[in-house]
Amino acid sequence: MIPLSILDLSPITEGSTAAQSFRNSLSLAQAGERLGYRRYWLAEHHGMPGIASAATSVLLAYIGAGTSTIRIGAGGVMLPNHSPLVIAEQFGTLESLYPGRIDLGLGRAPGSDQRTARALRRDLQSDADQFPQDVVELMDFMSKEPVQTVRAVPGMGLEVPVWILGSSTFGAQLAAHLGLPYAFASHFAPQQMLQAIQIYRDTFKPSARLAKPHVMLGFNVFAAETDEEAEFRATSWQQAFVNLRSGRPGRLPPPVEGYRQKLGMAENALLDSVLSCSAVGSAATVKAGVEAFIERTGADELMITSQVFDHEARLRSYEILSSLLLHENERQQGQQQQPRGLQPAPSESLS
Repeated sequence: MIPLSILDLSPITEGSTAAQSFRNSLSLAQAGERLGYRRYWLAEHHGMPGIASAATSVLLAYIGAGTSTIRIGAGGVMLPNHSPLVIAEQFGTLESLYPGRIDLGLGRAPGSDQRTARALRRDLQSDADQFPQDVVELMDFMSKEPVQTVRAVPGMGLEVPVWILGSSTFGAQLAAHLGLPYAFASHFAPQQMLQAIQIYRDTFKPSARLAKPHVMLGFNVFAAETDEEAEFRATSWQQAFVNLRSGRPGRLPPPVEGYRQKLGMAENALLDSVLSCSAVGSAATVKAGVEAFIERTGADELMITSQVFDHEARLRSYEILSSLLLHENERQQGQQQQPRGLQPAPSESLS
C-alpha cells in the first residue's frame, strides 16, 4: 500500500473548546507518529466555529515540540491571505526548530467566507490572481541564492519542501509548470479530481525539487469495529458538511442514528458526491475502499482525514487503517524475501 498521511482540521466539537482541540491534535499527531503515518498536516481556515487551526504555523510549533519523527506541515497555508515573506519567515522558523520535518502546502482559496477574507487581506481578486507569482517569490525567499534583495531570516537557504494544493485544475497546471508535488482536496471536492490528476501528470516539468510527478489525494476514512458503528460515527462529519454547505457552519456535532434517512434528495446527493472519496466501515470494508480508490486514481500517497466526534474513536479509526498498511507492507516484504527455492518458477516460453 502507498504511504498514508494525516490531515487535521483540529475540530472543535459541540460542548468543547479550542484549547481541548489543540490537545487532541497533539494526541493525534503523536498517534500518527507511533502508527507509521508519513506526515501530519494542519489546514488554515478562518472564521469557522468548528475549526481551530487558523494560526497554522503557531499550532505546528506546538505539534512539533510534542513529536520527534513524523513530518509536520500545512495542508495548507492559504497564500492570498499572507505576505510571501512572512510565510517564508514562519516556516523558516519551523524548519530551524524541527529540521528536515517541515512541509509547506500552499493554497489559493481564502479558507473563509468573503467578509472574513476581506478582513484578512482586502483585495480578494488581485490577491488570488497573484498566487503563481507569490508562490515563486516565496520559494525564492527560502532558496540558497535568492534573487530578491530582501532576505527571509530565518528562511533563506532552508528550502522547505513546497506543495501546491487545489480542488480544481488550476493548481494542477501550476504544480506541473513549477515541477512541484500536488495535493488535491478530493476529500471534500472530488468533482474535478481525475481531470486534475491527468493534467498534472501529462504536463509535469521536472525540476530541481522533483524529478517526476507526485500526487497526494485527500481521502475520508471512518473505520470502526463494525460497519454499523463506522456509519454512525461518520454522521458527525456528514452533519457538519451539510450545515456548512447550507450556510450554517458550526461545531462538530455528536453522531445521530439514521441521519441520512432524515435528509432530502439534495442533501443526500451532496453527500453521495463527497463520499465517492471515502471509506466507511470495518477493517475489511475500509481496506477494500482504500484499495479501490488507489486503483482508480493511481495516487502516490493518501492524506487521510477523519472527522469523528469522540477523540478516542477518532484515534481508533486511524489505528485500524494503519494496521491494514502494516499488514500489507509485511506481506509484500515477505514475498520479496522468500527463499529462492520457494519462489514461483518462471513461465516457459511458448514460442
